[in-house]
Amino acid sequence: MQSKKNPFAATTGVIGVGAVIGILASTLQHLGNPANMGICVACFERDVAGSLGLHQAAVVQYLRPEIIGLCLGAFAAALFFGEFKSRGGSAPIQRFLLGMIAMVGALVFLGCPWRALFRLGGGDWNAAVGLAGLATGIFIGTLFFRHGFNLGSSKTQTAATGYALPLIMIGLLALRLAFPQIEGAGKSGVLFYSVSGPGAAHAPLLVSLGVALVIGFLAQRSRFCSLAAFRDIFLFGQTRLMLGVIALVAGIFAANIFYGQFHPGFAGQPIAHSNHLWNFCGMVMSGLAFALAGGCPGRQLFMSGEGDSDAAVFVMGMIVGAAFSHNFGMASSAAGPGPYGPISVAIGMFILLTIGLTNRSKA
Repeated sequence: MQSKKNPFAATTGVIGVGAVIGILASTLQHLGNPANMGICVACFERDVAGSLGLHQAAVVQYLRPEIIGLCLGAFAAALFFGEFKSRGGSAPIQRFLLGMIAMVGALVFLGCPWRALFRLGGGDWNAAVGLAGLATGIFIGTLFFRHGFNLGSSKTQTAATGYALPLIMIGLLALRLAFPQIEGAGKSGVLFYSVSGPGAAHAPLLVSLGVALVIGFLAQRSRFCSLAAFRDIFLFGQTRLMLGVIALVAGIFAANIFYGQFHPGFAGQPIAHSNHLWNFCGMVMSGLAFALAGGCPGRQLFMSGEGDSDAAVFVMGMIVGAAFSHNFGMASSAAGPGPYGPISVAIGMFILLTIGLTNRSKA
């Protein structure tokens, strides 16, 4: 019934939304966003953390309007269609940890599931290794689901709780408007700005915000989620969301060909490394963390816009995890994994397996 009432949630709707997301985000890359990135939720949340001074990696500090737009676009859609429901209270500390660990794994790989798809659509074959790791992590998560994994039920909460993250996003937008970037300066008021590196590459503010609002709106209506695309195949044999992911990659590829942004190969890819072991392992950890939390980083932002404070806790965990990753040498660079990246993956996997094993309702 849902697909009849909401055409975006039908198979053709999901395919169309995936293609539109790929084309729009690749266009942002053409207009100034970092190469092979389009919209990387993890990378952009990392940049937001840097802009707020939570880490001091000077090349990745910019208050990305895309993160704001994705949440507020979903918020607008949920309000307009009567789907905003303030809910939460399901294992908040564990969800915060899951967000932190998911971010650490993403920054070992140098991208979230969305960026893995954008890298693949741009010709970066290292992304195939990362996607294999992502699928492996999600598959491990489905094994926990089959044995009753559950972080507990969300409960109805006050409207103020559901509005919290959208209001925070509005506050961040106000900060960005109040303290615009000063050419050549690394700081403007309370915000930090990169003057070189990926953080200095960005499309115009209003364009980025507008595109993200559209994507957030469409994704909320279609329930688009890169994590659920794999999970639904492993658990139910359903391909509807995976067809949307395939359409996303097709849209990315087509746009990159049109803009001259397709450059195939393993070596010399922008903001990437070719250490296949840690590309794979980093995304195994991220995939498992996203699976246990119930959604990819984009979907967590969309659910936050729908009033889900559990998803909002996960988003905040990712932002803090980004700060930890850069402050403690866990994030990778083009040269390869950071000095403490591999050990962080080992520790993170231990924590994830502990969460998975201790939240089962049956043996």
